[in-house]
Amino acid sequence: MKVLIVGNGAREHVIAEAIAKDAELYAVMSKKNPAIAKLSEKYWVCDIENPEEVKKAIAGEKFDIGFSSPDATLAAGVSDALGEFCAGIASPTQKASRIEWDKSYARNLMGRNDIPGLPEFKVVSSEREAKSAIDEIGEVAVKPIGLTGGKGVKIMGEHLDKNETIDYSVKLIDKDGSVLLEERLKGEEFTLQAFCDGEHIAFMPPVQDHKRAFEDDKGPNTGGMGSYSTGENLPFLEKPDLEAAEDIMRKTMDAMKKEGNPYKGILYGQFMVTKNGIKVIEFNARFGDPEAMNVVPLVKDSFSGILQKIADGNLGKVDFEQKSTVVKYLVPDGYPTDPKKDVEVLVKEDKIKNTKIYYASVYEKDGKVLTTGSRAFGILGIADAIEEAEQISENACGLVDGPVWHRKDIGTKHLIEKRIVHMQKLRG
Repeated sequence: MKVLIVGNGAREHVIAEAIAKDAELYAVMSKKNPAIAKLSEKYWVCDIENPEEVKKAIAGEKFDIGFSSPDATLAAGVSDALGEFCAGIASPTQKASRIEWDKSYARNLMGRNDIPGLPEFKVVSSEREAKSAIDEIGEVAVKPIGLTGGKGVKIMGEHLDKNETIDYSVKLIDKDGSVLLEERLKGEEFTLQAFCDGEHIAFMPPVQDHKRAFEDDKGPNTGGMGSYSTGENLPFLEKPDLEAAEDIMRKTMDAMKKEGNPYKGILYGQFMVTKNGIKVIEFNARFGDPEAMNVVPLVKDSFSGILQKIADGNLGKVDFEQKSTVVKYLVPDGYPTDPKKDVEVLVKEDKIKNTKIYYASVYEKDGKVLTTGSRAFGILGIADAIEEAEQISENACGLVDGPVWHRKDIGTKHLIEKRIVHMQKLRG
């Protein structure tokens, strides 16, 4: 089978690795990711957020399956463009990926179809409306309508006071025409990802990501500093929490089909478990990054076979190894505010034994691996126990030389206990 992937981060590296196990891999990248290039039969470098450029790059080629991965490529309609070259497509159309690139669409879809987990919200398009919404809702999360790489959300009472919240809302209205204001949720976040074929859904193990830059959840939000999973459920979740999240995702997929916008690909639900049950923070139209690294290596089935079933509309059950995983992201010095760019980093490939190092926002030039200023490497540990997985990941962070650093506390007993105690207090 010939499978084409579009994208070149750590998320795409782990997907590429899974595809290459039993299929011919082809890749279109914005910069040459040396690890993906090594796995590929052939690769092309172009502007992957421009469908015409992607089409020009792969002109004359034919593939069995096409899979466009990053959010911006989906919003640009790259999945749709791949239809000319691929017998089947396993990533969502531009119209279906609207569930991520238009947050007001996602909220209104939930409202129209009585899908549980909908926070109180207002989409506003003026300063007057923003003030009115804040007076009505109280403390709010301010969310840009479009894509922001996980860095655009700011929370009143945490990042901003009331006047700063209004100012930030007006700034986003000036940029996008409107902004989403939602009730501030208090609880613990978790990610639930699923394979979808438009009618059937297969869930992956839940994962917890860590957005804050520094240890003990301090500092600015980032694209994600790391994540962990512990098999069928997370330590701070109860079984009904997970079942409620699954129900929401199933109903969301069904609602999109009912409204003539069927969803095929990876559906990613970001949830908050609160004292009042499960709430939806957002939906994404692709794998999480870093969360893909927690789940894809645990898939027992042929990954390219799953993509084929998504394209064909006959997705069945997908089995996963019941293991714990920890991912820690190595990021350039100065990240996220003033990261070092175009600096050489060296991976001690010969020392890698019981871990995986996924190449993220780095590129190869003149035989050297250089940073781009964004997250550089995802370091994965897998084991039966979370403590062992954390130690594997932590030790492997030392296998990369260069001006990079990471959060050492992700997956540790201290941080997980903190989550458990937090939820116990909230539940009373």
